[in-house]
Amino acid sequence: MAEEQVAIRWARDERDVGGAFALREAVFYGEQNVPLQEELDELDRDAQHLVALDRGGNVIGTLRLLSFGEEAKIGRVAVAAEMRRRGIASRMLAIALARARQQGFRRVRLAAQLAAVALYEQVGFAIESEPFEEAGIPHVWMGLALS
Repeated sequence: MAEEQVAIRWARDERDVGGAFALREAVFYGEQNVPLQEELDELDRDAQHLVALDRGGNVIGTLRLLSFGEEAKIGRVAVAAEMRRRGIASRMLAIALARARQQGFRRVRLAAQLAAVALYEQVGFAIESEPFEEAGIPHVWMGLALS
């Protein structure tokens, strides 16, 4: 599927959010064995959810944007296994960073799985911590100052 056949937008309704949750469950619980009670949490209620949709309207990518004072946090970045390595995550991150700037945030942080550090470095994030384990997966904190 060509990149232009993937639409990316902020979740509009329960179908979008439900699709995002289903994809996160498939990726984090199904592929990575993250306990469901750690994957879906109370922060989802206040998050802005971004979704990538295929031509049929199915959610094939997602992330969430959270607000912590002057700092935004991006999390739960997931792309369906068969759609990876096509630039979808990078496009979603660019859209999330644009919204964070638009909303006046000065910085954005995220906890990156070590396997995904290069993806986040490509869009400007830098490592800010030693590795730590979250849900049994090695992570590092990464940050980006917004101008």
